[in-house]
Amino acid sequence: MDTRDDRTGADRTGAVDELSDRDTPRALGPLGSRPGNGESGKRRAAAPRRGAADPVKALLHRHRELCERAVDPLEIAAGLEAHGVTDRTAARFRHRDVFSLAEELYARVPRGGEQGAEPEPLPVPRVRRDWVLLSLLPGVLGGATVAGLRLTHGHPRLLAAAVGILAVALATRAALRRGPLAGPPGTHAWRTAYGTRAWTLWLLGYALLGDGLLHAAATGGPDALPTGAPDGSWPTAVAPAVALTLACAPAAWCAHLLSAGARRRLAGSRGLEDFTAAAKPLLFGTFALFLGALTALLLVCGTVLHEPVAYPQTLALGALLLLARLLTVHGHRHAPAVALGAAAATEAVALALPLAGGLPGCAVLTAPVRTLLDAWGETAVPALACGTAALALLFHAGRTLTRASAHAPTEAPD
Repeated sequence: MDTRDDRTGADRTGAVDELSDRDTPRALGPLGSRPGNGESGKRRAAAPRRGAADPVKALLHRHRELCERAVDPLEIAAGLEAHGVTDRTAARFRHRDVFSLAEELYARVPRGGEQGAEPEPLPVPRVRRDWVLLSLLPGVLGGATVAGLRLTHGHPRLLAAAVGILAVALATRAALRRGPLAGPPGTHAWRTAYGTRAWTLWLLGYALLGDGLLHAAATGGPDALPTGAPDGSWPTAVAPAVALTLACAPAAWCAHLLSAGARRRLAGSRGLEDFTAAAKPLLFGTFALFLGALTALLLVCGTVLHEPVAYPQTLALGALLLLARLLTVHGHRHAPAVALGAAAATEAVALALPLAGGLPGCAVLTAPVRTLLDAWGETAVPALACGTAALALLFHAGRTLTRASAHAPTEAPD
């Protein structure tokens, strides 16, 4: 028997095994017989993979919608990766990696009468004046609100606080609808679930009022409402709140750097593993850049407002909010919602236990929180809650935001 023909059939079988039988029917010779030895077998071995046993053709049929709407082979590569196709899988289709397989799929789809036309590179996000100005607006309004609180007293102060908080909220919402914090056009990534918005508002409110309320609850209070002054019976952490509003600008810039850098690395990569290796330093570098900018803003706000600044809890909260936003922008919304909800629930329990301890026979409930406060103070609660959630999201982002499918204009991964 011709051993060369046997090797050819084995190689073909290894490629076809990756697909289902209905997608890749076995090749038959004339009149339904198998290819025989001799000249017919040689012609069969030398023929290109375009027949019924062509695995790439079956793969194209399975992902035809993805291949037809793609404007670049990189979109197909990212889409295949999102469907579980790896470089090892591409090797079974006789390609060195997913990128090479995507190029063949892209070339096989006719486009306006020109098959295999030279593709254009993925567009790199540009800096736009509108989102730059909108990212600065929350910080400007936050500073104006603090100035109004310092210049007013009594009922005018409460009115200034209410108007200022509303203005900052609307400005932040506008910043999340434009630019890199809003995601690609048409994805509506700024639209988050009501639960996620509630957890975020709770965490920001706790950063402003939580430490003072926890201290008052642990000492038998609170006896009065907050006055907006740092030296009141219910202290208000104004400096961290202003720093977080000012941090909207560096957050937008870091998101832009991540998106633009990932697109450039995606265009220059020849494999999924190559892109992941190049994207991880980019992700962690932009994350560290944001933490450095937030640290500088905390230092400036504390110095200008003459207030103590709790760096650990504010940095943990800022890191948590940034990672949650980045994951949401790139299509991963479940993990941010869980992390934000867990951090908010932890803070709520820490507040509820001392308040419930004031009831008859419930003094034992205050023991865990009191032990934590005696050891590290009120700032330990938000630092641990937000820090743990931020570390979990950082680990998740290291696995998801370093994939090609997270940065190409394809469907959301989840």
